[in-house]
Amino acid sequence: MNITLHGVAIGGGIAIGRAHLISRSMDDVAHYGLEEKDIPAEMARFDEAVRATRKELEMLWGSIPENAPAELGAFLSLHIMLLGDVTISREPREIIEKQHCNAEWALKLQCDLLVEQFDAIEEDYLRERKNDVLQVVERIFKNLDGHTPQLPAPGDLLDDTILVAHDLSPADMVYFKDSSFAAFVTDVGGATSHTAILGRSLDLPSVIALHHARELIREEEQIIVDGQQGVLIINPDELVLSEYRRRQRAWRDAKRKLSSIRKSDAKTKDGTVIELLANIELPQDVEVVKGSGAAGVGLFRSEFLFLGRDTLPTEDEQFEAYRKVAEDMKGLPVTIRTMDLGADKNPKWLNHDVADNPALGLTGIRLCLAEPLMFRAQLRALLRASHYGKVKILFPMLNSLGELKQSIAQLDYAKQELHAEGLPFDEKVEVGAMIEIPSAALVVGSFIKYVDFLSIGTNDLIQYTLAIDRNDDSVSHLYDPVHPAVLKLILHTIRTGIKGGVPVSVCGEMAGDPRLTRLLLGMGLRKFSMHPASLLSVKRMVLNTHLDDIAPIAGRMLRSEDPDKIADLLQLLNAEPDA
Repeated sequence: MNITLHGVAIGGGIAIGRAHLISRSMDDVAHYGLEEKDIPAEMARFDEAVRATRKELEMLWGSIPENAPAELGAFLSLHIMLLGDVTISREPREIIEKQHCNAEWALKLQCDLLVEQFDAIEEDYLRERKNDVLQVVERIFKNLDGHTPQLPAPGDLLDDTILVAHDLSPADMVYFKDSSFAAFVTDVGGATSHTAILGRSLDLPSVIALHHARELIREEEQIIVDGQQGVLIINPDELVLSEYRRRQRAWRDAKRKLSSIRKSDAKTKDGTVIELLANIELPQDVEVVKGSGAAGVGLFRSEFLFLGRDTLPTEDEQFEAYRKVAEDMKGLPVTIRTMDLGADKNPKWLNHDVADNPALGLTGIRLCLAEPLMFRAQLRALLRASHYGKVKILFPMLNSLGELKQSIAQLDYAKQELHAEGLPFDEKVEVGAMIEIPSAALVVGSFIKYVDFLSIGTNDLIQYTLAIDRNDDSVSHLYDPVHPAVLKLILHTIRTGIKGGVPVSVCGEMAGDPRLTRLLLGMGLRKFSMHPASLLSVKRMVLNTHLDDIAPIAGRMLRSEDPDKIADLLQLLNAEPDA
């Protein structure tokens, strides 16, 4: 009998194969008391487990293949950083000493406390870091028990193997780097979890947040993973199998056809040129960008250069990274966002107390302005790199014109320093403002005369506008990119930019969603920036769109405040004949 489960769709198409169950959840932890004389040895046992875990993670980090998604290394670095945090590496020792208990129990108590703290956080991206903490803690548990993680040898997997786990960590992904499994599903995770991001980067059929898949599926049982609809089917009958084989063939054919448009110019049917750019995290991502046919880098998230290390990167280190990307892109534009640190992205060297609500605390441009020497070192590095390519500088999380002016003042100061030192840079380097807070969208008109371009970060804009945690099952259905309020803010920003002669791009998830391409085109958007894996799907929509045809429907959508009507119109907008 078919059993169908619904979760969060990560993409990658459709896979049909045999399940391989991976044990990742922690077993029941024993609790026993210790005598005073045994405490030092127990703390030493815990320390050794932490050291062994660090060694495992560092070995895995060092074995990441060159063609792996850059996110893999960044997330492994984050896990190594979490391992060094006192809440994981030191506080369990204090519990052992105070409660005279075994190391496993102390680690469990500390883990439960951390989970409780993460669950109290409202912002979805921060809550998802709970899973990263659990993944690190699980590895320490395994080493305390003297067992390595219960994972199959990569060579034992077949091409139709589908991994089924409670969760999969970045370290697990590296472990399987030499295998050719078909798909994966997990019980936990959200749209912004590292498992989700890695799934998108690997372009594997994957569904997460299935809750009970690991319990319901048996080893070697046949399953179907629909990464497009977020559906998992257990033990499908012949009728269902036949239908999904047809869908799988259609998906593969569509993917092959997409490859044929890689070198095509991104133009609508009426000849309007659309600029399709790529988002990156690290310099080595450039090769993937080139292969995608992108017209440049629309968002370089520079904060990934600052994570997973014990010290702040020097100005020269940053300069070399930015210069490499600028040179490798050979004159194509490279928009580099200044470090968006704080909140959950707190490097070891950043000594700031964690706020009660980190997402609304000292983060993004606020942190940069609070640390002017650190900020100016990055601005100097960016300016120096602008001498070697078409570098643009983007300020994140702006809340007001005052913050923008302060940021530009810091940039001007850095320019003066470089002039005095005789170091070359692009005197006309372009500067942009990121619009991802509703207040910035509402006053964007005041930004226009101070910037050369605007970039809309739709992920945060949607969440801050709707106050929705999309990973909270009880309200995730309310996370809506086409909510009338969201559309009004985006439309206002685009129209203000057009009126002021300032280019506007969208660099959030909406830009990479082909279902929203025609809507954004109808709103006047002419510049999209997305993960390279999404670029060809969006390009296909661009090539099959005539602006005059979509204008009436898009206009009706933007005038409506009825969610049901907007949904119907969006379906109509995308149902128009491609030919």
